[in-house]
Amino acid sequence: MKEAMFYESENCMCFCKLCPHYCNIPPGTRGRCGVRRNTGAVLEAESYGRLTSVALDPIEKKPLYMFGRGLILSIGSYGCNFHCSFCQNHQISFASPDTVEVYELTPEAVCALAFKYREQGNLGVAYTYNEPFISYEFVYDCSQLIREQGLKNVLVTNGFVNREPLEALLPFIDALNIDLKSFRPEFYSDIGGEIDAVKKTIVLAEKHAHVEVTTLVIPGENDSPEEIEALAAWLCQVNPNIPLHLTRFRPMHKLKSRNATTADIISPLKTVAERHLKYVFAL
Repeated sequence: MKEAMFYESENCMCFCKLCPHYCNIPPGTRGRCGVRRNTGAVLEAESYGRLTSVALDPIEKKPLYMFGRGLILSIGSYGCNFHCSFCQNHQISFASPDTVEVYELTPEAVCALAFKYREQGNLGVAYTYNEPFISYEFVYDCSQLIREQGLKNVLVTNGFVNREPLEALLPFIDALNIDLKSFRPEFYSDIGGEIDAVKKTIVLAEKHAHVEVTTLVIPGENDSPEEIEALAAWLCQVNPNIPLHLTRFRPMHKLKSRNATTADIISPLKTVAERHLKYVFAL
């Protein structure tokens, strides 16, 4: 068992302080992320070393366009602290060890694998596929070993994390792609999050690492020119050099009946965002 970081316990209850949900977790149950479990006044990082996906990907796929070129060892686990109806990786984000195949790997094994692929152009490790912050302890341990090998650490994240754990991890992180899913608080409320927490993560991360931002454009949800302009204008205030990726929604999970995002929707939004940002990509 790997004990979780950033929690308090009292009277057999565990109070998790990793993300802004601040889950108060009774014995034998898990927090909203589905992976932090109260084993009896001790909070366990249940997904520690349990991976559902391991692949050598182009770093542009994260997407990170302005960070570097090459491949990166990409790993992911299961669970998430959001419940997006449009999740593009719902098979693992809403999974458990009982419903998905897992691979047991230690941080040392991940580091050895990353080093092995260095001859093929591997830059390091990307913590991706599901939300990496809920596997905080594993990411923290891996990232230190990866840094010692002179390789890079990359986070692909929803950015919904508290300041203390973020500040503890950032010294080992070289780049982040952070989802800014919408610029409306009610949108974030619907998916179980808070936009202000994500904005704070972007502001803090940008001071310590390379940051790129992704917005999944969903027809009828967050595709208005006014919303994209407000989002881009805010990013510009943080740093006009932050690359923004406007990516196309594909019908998934609970929105299988929704139309996919087409070029005639996303192309004008790129033009709108370019009024404020130097680097906008429509994918």
